[in-house]
Amino acid sequence: MADKPAARRRVWRQSLIEVVLLVLCLVLALKAPGFRNPDNLLNVLRSVSMQGIIALGMTMAIIAGEIDLSVGSAVAFSGCLCAKLTALLSGGGPATVGAVLGACLISLAVGTAVGAASGWLRDRYSVPTFIITLAWLTVLKGAAELITNGFPLTPFPDWFNFLGGGRLGGVPFPALVFVGVFVLVWVVMHRTTLGRAIYAVGGNVEAARLSGIKVGRVKTSAMAAVGLLAALAGILQASQIMSGSATTAVGWELDVISAVIIGGTSLMGGAGTVRGTLVGVIFLGVLVNGMTLLNYTEYWQHVVRGALILAAVLINTAPAGRRGARHDQAGTAGA
Repeated sequence: MADKPAARRRVWRQSLIEVVLLVLCLVLALKAPGFRNPDNLLNVLRSVSMQGIIALGMTMAIIAGEIDLSVGSAVAFSGCLCAKLTALLSGGGPATVGAVLGACLISLAVGTAVGAASGWLRDRYSVPTFIITLAWLTVLKGAAELITNGFPLTPFPDWFNFLGGGRLGGVPFPALVFVGVFVLVWVVMHRTTLGRAIYAVGGNVEAARLSGIKVGRVKTSAMAAVGLLAALAGILQASQIMSGSATTAVGWELDVISAVIIGGTSLMGGAGTVRGTLVGVIFLGVLVNGMTLLNYTEYWQHVVRGALILAAVLINTAPAGRRGARHDQAGTAGA
């Protein structure tokens, strides 16, 4: 019986952001000119898709008790690497389908390897991924600038723009990719041994280790997933702007982490849902779009976003904090 109030609180916290999103949509539909326009709603989907793809991978990492601060630089690096490889594989001539596909696959592999390297360093040397990925942020940013020499690379054929800027059945193609990645990550997290292990490792590392879970392997897998999805987002971004540029995706890491936290994932690890992240991504996209339509400046958008992050953290941690305080008081009284 004692577990029922805790279960109700968890359901309430998970549902709160969805209720707030619904209310926000209703208010904007009445107050923001053009918000209800189908083209505007599709543009919201397009705008959140690439960051949303990364946020799904970030959810896996944060639930596992880790974090990746390099995803913005990883997006820029992946796009620049894809552009450079496309030019090299084309041999100086027009870009071929084989050259573009080869460049994309290599970029995805490199992104995955970078993420896996972060997980391996975390396991091997016990360095927090906060520090490791902070270093990668600078390394990948510099590598992107070295690849492009400070100028955008534009070797892509016209058809490549479809991946980041095209539509299929009237729906932006990046949004369809986002939905596909969401389904894949949901299956991994809720229907596979790896997903259960990620929750176990994030909840209690020592208990997971004693139960036979390869903690280092699980954390490395989660970090590799972030690297892979950041590389995918980088390719889509390069397709959208039809170039590899080192100046893209600046600050994306904060937007991605914001969406994950607002979606209910705990920064302490072990708790969170892929569905919550989806709602968090859409919530931020709708909020930014609505404030733009209402002529709020970008400065106010930053203020509101920061306040939302703080509120989300307090909602997720307050019950645990109260339980910890009660436990400390009981221990003091017993002494």
